Amino acid sequence: MFFCSYDAQKGMISVTKYQPEGKLFCTNENKKILQSEMLMAEAYARGTIIEAQAVVCDSDHNLIVELPCGKGIIPRIEGAIGIADGSTRDIALLSKVNKPVCFKIIDITNSDDGNPCYILSRRMAQEECMENYISSFIPGEVVPARVTHLEPFGCFVDIGCGIPSLIPIDAISVSRISHPNDRFYNGQDIFVIIKSVDNGRICLSHKELLGTWEQNAEHFSMGETVGGIVRSVESYGIFIELAPNLAGLAESRENVRPGQAASVYIKAIIPEKMKVKLIIVDVFDNTNFPSKMKYFINSGTISHWVYSTDQSDKIIVSDF
Repeated sequence: MFFCSYDAQKGMISVTKYQPEGKLFCTNENKKILQSEMLMAEAYARGTIIEAQAVVCDSDHNLIVELPCGKGIIPRIEGAIGIADGSTRDIALLSKVNKPVCFKIIDITNSDDGNPCYILSRRMAQEECMENYISSFIPGEVVPARVTHLEPFGCFVDIGCGIPSLIPIDAISVSRISHPNDRFYNGQDIFVIIKSVDNGRICLSHKELLGTWEQNAEHFSMGETVGGIVRSVESYGIFIELAPNLAGLAESRENVRPGQAASVYIKAIIPEKMKVKLIIVDVFDNTNFPSKMKYFINSGTISHWVYSTDQSDKIIVSDF
């Protein structure tokens, strides 16, 4: 059970303008601007946010950006919010090499060869995104994001114009994972839910978007043999993930280890106990990337989410 509403105007803003970095890069409008000196000058005058690929971070940590109609430079202090005061480390600039970056044009000069030289600011693009988009986030709001890197403790995502935020590992899914790379990969487009907003610090969650126990269980039937992933091996049995928010328990078996793929027979589905009983048919090494995420919610605002079934004594809820 969950309660939500949808702000169509805010949803449109998030999709069309302040997107995770790289989403704008291949659009026809962005390509058109990059290939025309006249349109670049117009983007400068209007303060338009555009994107191009960073190709070098020089010894002074200035980002050199590849532009079809001239040279682009993002000076170090314009590379990101927080670089100037030290609250953002320079690794945030080095890690952008060979990736699309967003920016606003802050000056146009001439290079020694007579071609235009564009002075760019990624920081100003981020500040506009923060002021006009991220500052309006409220707890429970669902927004798009892009995975930027994975650490044992969680998944860092871009929530707009390269501005990072973290999904803690325990908020990624109900089914437990050993590392965020069990669920995500770098560059993956996902949805996240705003857990809290505290002095501009955005805390995220993700598991609420992947469905309740009943929503996941209804895709499976007793007597079926289906695929799954071994998530943990305990003395009393083996937990097999059937979906990111649904796991079942199989009887113990030798030579089974976490991370392996499995084919399992569904022996029973018990809503009142939120249990799925399984029998392992076979296990084998899992060579697949994380599967495409199935979202039950990908827009709107959630105030209250209940994972548990109505019959269960165990209550798992999230309030925003």
